[in-house]
Amino acid sequence: MLKKIPTADVKLGMYLQGMEGSWLSHPFWKTKFVLADPEDLKALRASGVPFCWIDASKGLDVDAPAAAPAPPPAPVEAAAAVIAAPPKLALDTAPASMGDELERAAQVVQRSKRAVMSLFGEARLGKAVDAEACLPLVEEVASSVARNPSALISLARLKTKDDYTYMHSVAVCALMVSLARQMGLDEARTREAGLAGLLHDIGKMAMPLNVLNKPGALTDAEFAIMRDHPARGFEMLKEGASVPEAALDVALRHHEKMDGTGYPGKLAGEQISLLSRMGAVCDVYDAITSNRPYKNAWDPASSLARMAQWSGHFDPRVFQAFVKCVGIYPVGTLVKLQSGRLAVVLEQNVTALTAPRVRVFYSTKSQMPIPTQVLDLSSPGATDRIIGREDPATWGFQKLDELWQAPPA
Repeated sequence: MLKKIPTADVKLGMYLQGMEGSWLSHPFWKTKFVLADPEDLKALRASGVPFCWIDASKGLDVDAPAAAPAPPPAPVEAAAAVIAAPPKLALDTAPASMGDELERAAQVVQRSKRAVMSLFGEARLGKAVDAEACLPLVEEVASSVARNPSALISLARLKTKDDYTYMHSVAVCALMVSLARQMGLDEARTREAGLAGLLHDIGKMAMPLNVLNKPGALTDAEFAIMRDHPARGFEMLKEGASVPEAALDVALRHHEKMDGTGYPGKLAGEQISLLSRMGAVCDVYDAITSNRPYKNAWDPASSLARMAQWSGHFDPRVFQAFVKCVGIYPVGTLVKLQSGRLAVVLEQNVTALTAPRVRVFYSTKSQMPIPTQVLDLSSPGATDRIIGREDPATWGFQKLDELWQAPPA
């Protein structure tokens, strides 16, 4: 039987089912376990979590005497306990500049890529997905997004054709977290959104590799095979442990469209859950801004412009919130300034979406590179402004990503 009790009343031997308050403040990577370690109890009481849910059918009740601390395990058992115990991490979510967060975000991206490759590899071999085991990854991604939304999202976009499937899941996880916060969802729902984004494409692990990684356009028969991945993903996740309904739904419904022309169910409008409508936007944006086996990436700003023209595809309210997340001119966009200079967008100004921080590097008047200069177009003294976006291919620029990733001079 579930009971909500003040954290101060929690004692050893109780089965923790959940914790209230911001999930970023939770002291454990996972909930749903018997509280047996005095250090865990101490960390819980010091965390600031106001209330906990306990399951009296699986552990001590409120009125039962506290359990005695477990005796120290034998040396071999102790080693196993260290390996199996969920790691504890004091998540740093203090706001950071793009430059400060890029290095940390790069480390998160690399760890995330390895974790998703392992997770998806096990899924391809038929191993059930443990959703709780995914939470450390979701929380680490979310903490980076909390510090600076653009850093990890922009880095995750820089995929190779070979690692697209894995990094796409990391990117959609980050985009879902950022979008959920933009839309005002609470932290529990935000965590579900991130987990759903991470797992949304796991059904692709049931697809034949020659079709999944085909370098050219799919035939009608191959496309029919790929259209089965949402249903396969749903079935795979249903067999897993602790997979929330929201993640199941996003896996099944992220290819549905608002006008009812999507798949697999041809659902329309409000028949599609909010998280699945969010998943549709995040999935498409990352897909078209990434290099894939059969096509090169579109630049971020033109991708948003094209998506805005796809009538009936996306929920307009969700799409508008998404644009606020990534910016009218997302990081990495090539823009032309009123002065005739070209610049690459470095960072968003959340209060002025049309006036981001940019790095100027080229003169259209002289047709020559110029010394790079970082400008904050929203600053009171700014004398330049964006008059439009430019296609990097038109100018033959191949290394824009190096420009926006470079630290300030």
